[in-house]
Amino acid sequence: MSKINFSEYEAEGFYDEMFADTNEVRPSYELFKKRLEKLSRNKLEFLQHATDRAQLSLGMTFNVYSDNQGVERILHLDIIPRIVSGADWDLLAKGLEQRIVALNMFIDDIYNDQKVLKDKIIPRDLVLSSAGYLKECVGLKPPENVWSHISGTDLIRDGKGNFHVLEDNLRCPSGVSYMLENREILKRTFPELFEKLHVRPVHDYSHYLRDMLESLTQESPAVIAVLSPGIYNSAYFEHAYLAHQMGAELVEGRDLFVKNNFVYMITTKGLQKVNVIYRRVDDDFLDPLVFNKDSLLGTPGLFEAYLKGNVVLVNAPGAGVADDKAVYAYIPRLIKYYMGEEVLLPNIQTYICAEEQDFKYVIENIHKLVVKQTDGSGGYGMLIGPHATKKEIEEFTAKVKKNPRNYIAQPMINLSRVPTMTDDTIEGRHVDLRPYVLYGKSVKIIPGALTRVALTKGSLVVNSSQGGGSKDTWVLDNK
Repeated sequence: MSKINFSEYEAEGFYDEMFADTNEVRPSYELFKKRLEKLSRNKLEFLQHATDRAQLSLGMTFNVYSDNQGVERILHLDIIPRIVSGADWDLLAKGLEQRIVALNMFIDDIYNDQKVLKDKIIPRDLVLSSAGYLKECVGLKPPENVWSHISGTDLIRDGKGNFHVLEDNLRCPSGVSYMLENREILKRTFPELFEKLHVRPVHDYSHYLRDMLESLTQESPAVIAVLSPGIYNSAYFEHAYLAHQMGAELVEGRDLFVKNNFVYMITTKGLQKVNVIYRRVDDDFLDPLVFNKDSLLGTPGLFEAYLKGNVVLVNAPGAGVADDKAVYAYIPRLIKYYMGEEVLLPNIQTYICAEEQDFKYVIENIHKLVVKQTDGSGGYGMLIGPHATKKEIEEFTAKVKKNPRNYIAQPMINLSRVPTMTDDTIEGRHVDLRPYVLYGKSVKIIPGALTRVALTKGSLVVNSSQGGGSKDTWVLDNK
């Protein structure tokens, strides 16, 4: 039986996380490479099939809204992990903490004193026209003045191996359950390597999450509920998983009832007061009395109970203003303004189509750029200029001209690659990285992340809804 051989592996042209351009293995991967090379191709395929079966047995599936077949799929887990050195991770952690603290200061400011707007650090119209800005939240002061208690920041590595922030997710970031279950599966796949490599653990995320949620209320013991849109939501597996791991209640909007500005769960034993709601329902659908009146996913009166301080909503409504991709372009300035520090994790260069000079550049160079909707997600509503047809470019140009505020553009970055299993061999596939940050009375950064991988050769789109998969992310204790 043939052994795994990396002699024909192509590392040139991109930053490869396992190999340098000379095909010399990077130190963090040395031990793992030796382990792989002891395996036969058949054995590796067996391990991959076992991983697929484990995902199905655990119910690690998701729905794709654009798929008319309505079939649940697994988020394919490739068994070759992404390995990050302890030194790289520690630098990332410092940058993530700086970013989330500054962003929460920004959100709190724009809903209260608005000093950042008065000082013209960021254009007033750009903030107040954001789809994520909720005028209903003006004057709001959430517990600890923290708006986004749970965030997932998307990072990429450029051609030189430097990390950059691709986008921020401060509303209802998803994927952490896959990070946790990926780890459990890979520990069974390569058990001896975890001890030898001193991989930092992620299993206690659920405990940290529960502790953070409890810290936001004076009630003890706290009654915590995970509010889900229901079984047809693409991330329902995650909602159920996290509720179970925390010992919290999994509820839908119809399971909650507001009485005298307090929130209760409807149970078989009667009404039970709820103290903290970890909501996985978007702002617009939380309360039909305040936001979308046609929403069947939320609970009437929920927002008023929140304003009265009788229940805590995590993340806070209105936090999504910081997810706006036009606001993203100003984050280095916001970090300097609020914290007096230079940014530790830089952005990708971003052109704001609402600004005249940037708009002109984007229209003239759209074929070279990646153009995104400022409120888009999941890999939808974007144009990858170098890979687009002439017709696609013309159609997208018309959209940008019609509504410049709704678009930003960035140069195309060749994401780093990690060796990945294919049908015939092992080849490099592009990846991004989503670490998770908890923020209650203090900031806690989990030493792991969801690595998303583009399974199609040459593709730069890693989103699960666009056919991407995942990898376990091993953060080593080494420096």
